[in-house]
Amino acid sequence: MAKKQMKLGAFFHLPGHHVASWRYPSTASNRIFDLDYLTELAQIAERGKFDMIFFADVFGKTPSERLATEVLKLDPLIILSALAAVTKNIGLTATLTTTYNEPFQVARKFSAIDHLSKGRAAWNVVTSGNEKESLLFGKEKHLEHAQRYERAEEFVEVVKKLWFSIEEEVLVIDKEKGKFLDLEKVHPVNHEGEWFKVQGTLDSPSTPQGHPVIVQAGSSEAGKELAAKTAEVIFTAWQTLEEAQAFYRDVKGRLAKYGRKPEDLKIMPGVFITVAKTEEEAIAKRKELNSYISPEIGLEYLSNFFGVDLTGYDAEAPLPESVEFDDKTNPQIRYTIIRTLAERKNLKTLREVYEHIAGGRGHREIVGTPAQIADQLEEWFLNEGADGFNVMSPTFPDGLHDIVELVIPELQRRGLFRTEYESNTLRGNLGLSVPVSPSKKQIQRAGK
Repeated sequence: MAKKQMKLGAFFHLPGHHVASWRYPSTASNRIFDLDYLTELAQIAERGKFDMIFFADVFGKTPSERLATEVLKLDPLIILSALAAVTKNIGLTATLTTTYNEPFQVARKFSAIDHLSKGRAAWNVVTSGNEKESLLFGKEKHLEHAQRYERAEEFVEVVKKLWFSIEEEVLVIDKEKGKFLDLEKVHPVNHEGEWFKVQGTLDSPSTPQGHPVIVQAGSSEAGKELAAKTAEVIFTAWQTLEEAQAFYRDVKGRLAKYGRKPEDLKIMPGVFITVAKTEEEAIAKRKELNSYISPEIGLEYLSNFFGVDLTGYDAEAPLPESVEFDDKTNPQIRYTIIRTLAERKNLKTLREVYEHIAGGRGHREIVGTPAQIADQLEEWFLNEGADGFNVMSPTFPDGLHDIVELVIPELQRRGLFRTEYESNTLRGNLGLSVPVSPSKKQIQRAGK
């Protein structure tokens, strides 16, 4: 019997995941809008046999003089369209919010990428946590947390209906008889719900992998329930094996009520990796990165995560005992993770906190040799803490290159990760089943 193998995503967060990565000498900070550079990174990840490339997305943040992350970037869907042409096997995953889009738009865009990539697209379903996004769309008020998730659940339902509205076998193209389509393969959507009223069909057939893979990132109660019902991959953030195990068992335990099996959902926590050939080199590399964090950068960075302005604080001051959030309906999962981490690690000052999370943003951080990195990933993977990991490189391109050249071979040597892709589709490489359209299910039931 083949040994169970982990799934790995390459989380592209340019110019790098470390908050001061743009100041690191070898970081290509001036190339984040350069297609040749993005192609180079994608091909490095594909050489490492990663399951997927992943782009997060959030907008509505004010450009900062010092803070590069999450402010200036390109639309990730446009990037995926370009990368589909220069990669062959690696999955292509992008974030698109359900709060400020419409189901038809999202269904159509991801269907196109899935067709063009021959079955390698995935949609990371999110609700917009940044209330300033509402201002970009002319909305007077941002939806509260519970409403955002209610909308998201119905949103995904409608998108799936549209993806299945025209079956893959619709094309007849009989030139002699003059028949282009088999209209029996067309199933117009007639949806009327609390949030959406949609009638009609998509203008492309179901995709090579049934439909794009559904990814979700969220650890709140509403997020876990949405993932159990709709997600096929979930990205999450945990610091300890015990926390990861509790989340893993919780979410997997919810699947049965939706007629799903544990293997139908892959749980992939984020992990920030700083690796070198020796432990001393790895520690020195992490220390050098932290040396580029000015107090202004660090405090602004914390402010973005906490949703509270800390920029006027002294970096040597203690973490505030309590904070007043603008959105009181938001469960603030990441803030809770960071505060718990600070207490566990006995981090006394704001500087200690922002230096400790400067790369992972609340995700687990590992510093060490390839063997030390692999030991920790293996422990979580073999003990129901994860089905794989969303890997965060401190810098690009060097950080990603180090992971591909040092960590991946060690995982392969242990039999924990593939040496070749199993499939040409993302679904095939993740070991996920191909979804069947409701119309085909009816035919199958009738046949029985």
